[in-house]
Amino acid sequence: MTKKKAINRDTLAAFLDRELSIVSIDDLSRNGLQVEGGEKISRVGLAVDACMEAYEAAAVKGCQMIIAHHGMIWGGLPYITKGTFRQLNFLFDHGINLYAAHLPLDLHARLGNNARIAAMIGVRSLEPFGLYKGTAIGFEGILSKPVTLAALSQRLEKLLGGTTTVLPFGPDTIRRIGIVSGSASEIIDEAIRKELDCYITGEPKHTHHHLAKEAGLNVIYCGHYHSEKPGVIAVGGLIEKKFDIPCDFLDVPTKV
Repeated sequence: MTKKKAINRDTLAAFLDRELSIVSIDDLSRNGLQVEGGEKISRVGLAVDACMEAYEAAAVKGCQMIIAHHGMIWGGLPYITKGTFRQLNFLFDHGINLYAAHLPLDLHARLGNNARIAAMIGVRSLEPFGLYKGTAIGFEGILSKPVTLAALSQRLEKLLGGTTTVLPFGPDTIRRIGIVSGSASEIIDEAIRKELDCYITGEPKHTHHHLAKEAGLNVIYCGHYHSEKPGVIAVGGLIEKKFDIPCDFLDVPTKV
């Protein structure tokens, strides 16, 4: 029987800290190793959200660490009761480590959600886009081949999963695009100011319908969850390549 390869928890966490530059941006999320479990990691679970369903899936697959985009600790844990207690108790009982990477994973130039979406749909000549507290967390660029809005939205649905919501108020042919995953609807102002053909983000905001319409901007909402799958999946690919440790994407979609 072949012995499973394993890596020390702290070695893997330190590698992720460096690779993702987790101190690169002011973030409400406490990025890094949030919950300490077993020392040896031979299998990693990848999740958009730290939640009980993801923990249970990780335990079934035999994962000793979960890397989540949305971790458990945001600012702090004032009370360890009810749902928080049950989640922590499950992680402790199963020896599962929880690592979180929020904004650092959004903005990462190779592994980040926005860089990955750009690569998937063929956006080139990337430049920083989407300012958050003075730091760009997304990218803008030019499609290698101009497409129609319908074709682009269909491509995103095929690549990311889920169903897009489209505001078809801009030009028929799309070339210049801005991308910021997740809950970044407010960055529509920057997309309008830069006169982009289309803005791609996660979840919509009601008031931005009229803003986009009056400005003549196309907007594609891919869903918060589906727009933030690519980053953790890319991190898993890096871990598999560098450490030869299997990584499983724990697909727990939300309605948002």
